[in-house]
Amino acid sequence: MAGERLADAVVFDYGGVLTGPVRHSIAAWIEADGIDPASVSRTLKAWLSRSAPDGTPIHRLETGELSVEEFAALFAAELTTVDERLVDPVSLLGRLFAAMRPDPAMFALAEELRDLGVRVALLSNSWGNTYPRERIDALLDPIVISGEVGLRKPHTPIYELILDRLELTAERTVFVDDAEPDVLGARAVGMRALLHTHAASTREALAVLVPDLPRQPPAA
Repeated sequence: MAGERLADAVVFDYGGVLTGPVRHSIAAWIEADGIDPASVSRTLKAWLSRSAPDGTPIHRLETGELSVEEFAALFAAELTTVDERLVDPVSLLGRLFAAMRPDPAMFALAEELRDLGVRVALLSNSWGNTYPRERIDALLDPIVISGEVGLRKPHTPIYELILDRLELTAERTVFVDDAEPDVLGARAVGMRALLHTHAASTREALAVLVPDLPRQPPAA
């Protein structure tokens, strides 16, 4: 006999949760463009780490204050290549995300949850990248994307916004993200939150909260 259901909604991050790891796409871009990896690490640490001050170029990109083109120019200026070429800012983020692909196992998991009567939603910090809108619009509701609402994780207002649109309490809502600061931000407003590493472990953790969810995916 299944136990009590503890979640009425599951909110998914996009990049690195409903897709393969973002770091794999970044690694492919670094290799293809001949970027010095140390320059990428240095810039991401300065602009995105927990110790980064508010208002970095990444923060402003995520909230829509910087355009993709403005951000790309700033980002390219911070990067170096292994053969000392200038980094081309044109379509820079397109190249960075070129190898990021939807994870079929995670989309299937979201579909299973929805079919069980659990709300499934999206909460994503955008780097101006495009989303497969037809696919996610058909599956996820509501959809909150940082650049469209002028808010970003891990700040409290964006979690409050998704809860308001779900019309659910925090304790009945689960958030799934691959970034620990964003998981902690969700927990700070009272949401249950899971740190995603791969589909199998996320499914197992969700099955504890949604007992009628099978711990193993259906056979193909």
